[in-house]
Amino acid sequence: MNKLITFFSIFIISVSFLTFKKEKPVFYIIGDSTVKNGDGTGKNNQMGWGTVITPFFDTTKIDVRNHAIGGRSSRTFITDGRWDKILETLKKGDYVIMQFGHNDASPLDDTARARGTMKGIGDDSTEIYNPIRKIKETVYSYGWYIRRYVRETKAKGAVPIICSLIPRDNWKDGKVIRSADSYALWAKQIAEQEGAYFIDLNELISEKYEEMGEEKVHKFFPVDHTHTNLDGAKLNAEIVANALKKINPAKIKKYMTR
Repeated sequence: MNKLITFFSIFIISVSFLTFKKEKPVFYIIGDSTVKNGDGTGKNNQMGWGTVITPFFDTTKIDVRNHAIGGRSSRTFITDGRWDKILETLKKGDYVIMQFGHNDASPLDDTARARGTMKGIGDDSTEIYNPIRKIKETVYSYGWYIRRYVRETKAKGAVPIICSLIPRDNWKDGKVIRSADSYALWAKQIAEQEGAYFIDLNELISEKYEEMGEEKVHKFFPVDHTHTNLDGAKLNAEIVANALKKINPAKIKKYMTR
């Protein structure tokens, strides 16, 4: 009888060991429409880089989840409850790459979106009445919200990666107009202050665009000067992937294919 019990105990332990599968890390992507546009199918001839970055990863080793959504700022991605939803599953060993800024310059309390943030990286705030949510709301600076993403990511044991916002198709004297004195700068400053990884997409993509020339780059923006088409999204995704390999946050290269 004792031998039978021992046999079944060993059998159960063996089965449990064989069926146990270590949970894969997750590469979370958060941002606005330049990261994921619409439903991500590109049917409106607009595509975000986060939608086409998955082929750069070995998905047998890591999951890629693009939670970016159009129209959101660093503030409204939180107030919509989208960040809290990610925090429910975010775990040690995961990654969070973030890119906000395009919508943060919007009004704080207009009746259309009410999505803006205060300029800069300070802790100052202002109280508004949000006509969309129909509540009083304390609005903080762009940097305050990015700092919150970083700190809450780290608190979960995950790795935060801040990206400066991609440039628009705006030129002057043959040069792409950058955001080096505003949102791109503020993103870099928060990364430095909080010890987060940083990818200066605003500069990297601008350099690539200038190398290609204004005429070729215009073809990436068939609808407006902010949203790329599929080809533009692929180019930007490649730049993100190459930057990730270069800085290699928490040895992410081991999860990448090319």
